[in-house]
Amino acid sequence: MKNRIKELLDDVNQLAASNQEDLEALRIKYLSKKGLISELFTDFKNVANEEKREVGQLLNELKNAAQSKINDLKDSFNQSDKNEQHSDLTRTADPVLLGSRHPLSLVKHQIIDIFSRIGFTIAEGPEIEDDWHVFGALNFPPEHPARDMQDTFFIEQNPDIVLRTHTSSVQTRVMTTQKPPIRMIFPGRVYRNEAISYRAHCFFHQVEGLYIDKDVSFADLKQALMYFAKEMFGEHTQIRLRPSYFPFTEPSAEMDISCNICGGEGCPFCKYTGWVEILGCGMVDPAVLENCGIDSKIYSGYAFGMGVERITNLKYQVKDLRMFSENDIRFLKQFESAH
Repeated sequence: MKNRIKELLDDVNQLAASNQEDLEALRIKYLSKKGLISELFTDFKNVANEEKREVGQLLNELKNAAQSKINDLKDSFNQSDKNEQHSDLTRTADPVLLGSRHPLSLVKHQIIDIFSRIGFTIAEGPEIEDDWHVFGALNFPPEHPARDMQDTFFIEQNPDIVLRTHTSSVQTRVMTTQKPPIRMIFPGRVYRNEAISYRAHCFFHQVEGLYIDKDVSFADLKQALMYFAKEMFGEHTQIRLRPSYFPFTEPSAEMDISCNICGGEGCPFCKYTGWVEILGCGMVDPAVLENCGIDSKIYSGYAFGMGVERITNLKYQVKDLRMFSENDIRFLKQFESAH
């Protein structure tokens, strides 16, 4: 019997299984009630009394070795299963939907890309500003309506600290810290104290532009805006400039584009005029240049500004401005293919 026990012990030490089924077969072969080790325990009663102690120790050693080997193989399979398990079993069976960029982000980056092709770089500034950068440096007189509480959000009732009403405040920061030539655009969020409706909101987004150098003319401004309109709305887009007034530009103009829905023939969207306003622009007022430390006798420049929501409305025909800030998944999902 001792030789048989040693043979089985050698076999047990060499046990191997490639899957759970093979492992269960080995357990039954060696450790079940009808297994090889149980048969040896049954034959133990026939062992001579003087050998029972030694044989009993060998049998226990064999049983413990077999049990330990089976357990080790079982643990190795369990660990392998954990390593191969890549799925989270707590996840819902529904597929996880990927998000998409917000329509305002899509249009803002398209505007930035268009102007970057003609040499404009980007500058950003704080949304909480002082009165001088938002109004004073830009030629707003103290009695200007934009300074009224109906239009501007003030911080803690401090008349000198406001939420910027336009990104022109970044223009003043750039002009006071950099020497011409300056060719930059200024994207960002702005705030105005207005009632929220389908056509207005208390915050919105702008992209403004500034070009200052020697001998900059209104013709340069028109050429840049013509390029932008055709790149954004299509090669057949036409523009027109109408005289207007802004405190920081002289002369000033508002720019219309031919309606991209009816092609300029007239429709409800353009109120049957064939034209849609998209931005304001003009030559930088010499007083603004002087306020910012730039010699207006040497340098001239132009500036323009547009609402990103306005351009997005024209591009995607979104009729309610509130949709841009309500995070309605049904609305945002429509722009997945517009990346």
